[in-house]
Amino acid sequence: MPDPNTAAASPEALLAQVALGNRGAFEALYRSTCDRLFGICVRVLSNRAEAEEVLQEVFTSVWRKASQYQPGRASAMSWLGMMARNKAIDRLRTHPERSSLTSLDLAAEVPDPGASPAQAVETLAESARLNRCLEELEDKRRTLIRAAFFGGFTYEELARRAEAPLGSVKSWIRRGLAQLRSCLET
Repeated sequence: MPDPNTAAASPEALLAQVALGNRGAFEALYRSTCDRLFGICVRVLSNRAEAEEVLQEVFTSVWRKASQYQPGRASAMSWLGMMARNKAIDRLRTHPERSSLTSLDLAAEVPDPGASPAQAVETLAESARLNRCLEELEDKRRTLIRAAFFGGFTYEELARRAEAPLGSVKSWIRRGLAQLRSCLET
């Protein structure tokens, strides 16, 4: 059962009590700081299970090393946060296969997900052709097709916006797409 006096104490005061072997202060310190320290571990490791293990290591170290904390050098949260960060980085170093980070030496082997210059030019030319063909459509069909395919609107939403029957909107779009296909094939 935690001591009510330690439950409301500052992390600095709790660390001083932990250094003296006070288990209630240790529990209160854990409860008041574990969420923030866990967040640090998760950010570094990007793996919840690994972060939980590291957090356990952090608090084991806190129990053993609380007497090494020097209030004049850093706040208790800074000291604890640095300990969590360092333990998480140590875990990455000892298990590099688990790391989501890639060495810069391997960067040349990683494929570039972007388009090649030739693909970019081809895409630009196709886009220009599509825009030219869209401009040849009557306004109503062009507006509906752009809203459906570029705006992500459903047929039902388009019918409400156009104040037209659903069947008519579907027909206008279908006919417009047929015109587009014909234009793009020439």
